Amino acid sequence: MSDYIVRATAADANIRAFAVTSREMVETAREDHMTTPVMTAALGRLLSAGAMMGAMMKGDKDIITLQIQCSGPAKGLTVTADSHGNVKGFAMNPQVELPLNAAGKLDVGGALDLGILTVIKDMGLKEPYSGQCELKTGEIAEDLTYYFATSEQIPSAVGLGVLVDKDQSVKQAGGFIIQLMPFTPEDVVDRLEKKITEIDSVTQMLDRGLTPEQILEEILGDFGLEITDTTETRFHCDCSKERVSRALSTLSKKDLDSIIADGESIEVKCQFCNKAYEFTVDELKEMR
Repeated sequence: MSDYIVRATAADANIRAFAVTSREMVETAREDHMTTPVMTAALGRLLSAGAMMGAMMKGDKDIITLQIQCSGPAKGLTVTADSHGNVKGFAMNPQVELPLNAAGKLDVGGALDLGILTVIKDMGLKEPYSGQCELKTGEIAEDLTYYFATSEQIPSAVGLGVLVDKDQSVKQAGGFIIQLMPFTPEDVVDRLEKKITEIDSVTQMLDRGLTPEQILEEILGDFGLEITDTTETRFHCDCSKERVSRALSTLSKKDLDSIIADGESIEVKCQFCNKAYEFTVDELKEMR
């Protein structure tokens, strides 16, 4: 198993936790979208978070979407995940180039700047659940921590990291989400808050070669950590020519006629994986 998510509990089930290793997922996204290092880090963090938040969903057909709309040069990010470990995503502008920030790190916060994080959960109900919060830092982990606290009223600690190698490939990627359940004893809350301030960053833990289990052990080892589940995760796009064809067929007759009048085949690319689909003039005529 290369990329996988670990689910765990601690402190007599007063704490629930998730951790993920996602190097291959983020590398696939980097190759598909030809992202620059700062955008590899930005998209990689959101993909890792999406994988873990997808694992929180209970229904077989449940889908979660994380969207960031921002004023920075990145313009925005979208990640979609299901409850089976399938994750996909894209950046509006994958080619952002920025100098390192003051700490000598990839400047994800600068790439995103001000913006809004939206979380949409489609659980097969009449209307999907949607929650929003403003970006606090643009570093994504802190923004998700704020989202959980304000939109879902779940005190959480989120850590995300992507290590980009000298050849721009993904060396390591992963993260964790630690959440307190209602009525957690105050002493457990205080001990956990203290522990979170003492641990290394996710990037440092990944650089040390820690697995998801070891990351959770480092954070929750003193709280009676119990690993309850392990699930594979991957970058997986479910696009197909048929699905793209259905999307094209929703165009107005006027727009379709305009494309057909050019007399040439067209190429349509999937936003999520950049796969190209070609449609001949005859195929386009059948859609009218």
